[in-house]
Amino acid sequence: MSQHVLLNSVEHQNIKIDTRHSGELGDNVWFSVTFPIEFRSVQAHYPIFFNKDTNGQFYPVALFGFQQQENLFLTEQGWDASYVPLTVRRQPFLIGQQTLQEDGIAQQQRVIHIDMANPRVGQDGEALFHEFGGNTDYLEQVADMLETIHHGLQDNNAFIQALIELELLESFTLDITLDNGSQNQMIGFYTINEDTLAELPADAITKLHQQGYLQAIYMVLASHSNMRNLIDRKNVQVGRAFN
Repeated sequence: MSQHVLLNSVEHQNIKIDTRHSGELGDNVWFSVTFPIEFRSVQAHYPIFFNKDTNGQFYPVALFGFQQQENLFLTEQGWDASYVPLTVRRQPFLIGQQTLQEDGIAQQQRVIHIDMANPRVGQDGEALFHEFGGNTDYLEQVADMLETIHHGLQDNNAFIQALIELELLESFTLDITLDNGSQNQMIGFYTINEDTLAELPADAITKLHQQGYLQAIYMVLASHSNMRNLIDRKNVQVGRAFN
């Protein structure tokens, strides 16, 4: 069970964070949330699709595997890719809101929370605070990361709304045959409808470009070439299981 608390330099002075990547540290996830400002880095390694939350809201994801608790990028040496998506790297931290009084006026301020129940939290790894006070470079990087995620998730709302208005999202089913002959099927995800995209009027294309979303759309489509790499990783995993 999670245990989220406000991070502070008194109670958490001696805490360190294990920044390695492994299943034991919680990285055995088959996808993570991403957002348009991260697409350029993500699409170099992972397929980008869209999923729905329990409220029916779409959100883009970077795909790491084909089923629950399957991350095909995890090896005994760590994460086998040069870029790890921010919503994975931010663990065990998250952004919270704190109300401050300034000149009698309540102001909302974003603050860092930490999940004390996360397996990364302990006495080994990256320090958060210097011995005699002040944030470490690592904690400053975490703060920048969380700020980027905050703005990225806000941008997701407008991006998804633009896709819905133009009817650019469509569900799909992916049938995969592995080298050992086993049949696998991936369902429940959505992608860009390329036929609808090609038929958009010029003013809609211009608006998407002005919003910065046209490039994001093409990065989503380009990322699908990474499915071959993901299937290859699955074949290697299955082959090892039978050897």
